[in-house]
Amino acid sequence: MTALVFLVPIALFLGLLGLVAFFWALKSGQYEDVDGAAWRALQDEETPRGEAAGRSGNQDRL
Repeated sequence: MTALVFLVPIALFLGLLGLVAFFWALKSGQYEDVDGAAWRALQDEETPRGEAAGRSGNQDRL
């Protein structure tokens, strides 16, 4: 029973801390572009100029 005296305030504090962190993330714009990161991960990047110039014409050969 005495453990509840410590555990309940700790749980309330951690819950309040999580709620404050969530509202801070909302205010700072963390959830503005939810699909953007997923689409960027699927898109192919163009090869840099210096890297493409150093290769021979047959890139598929191992």
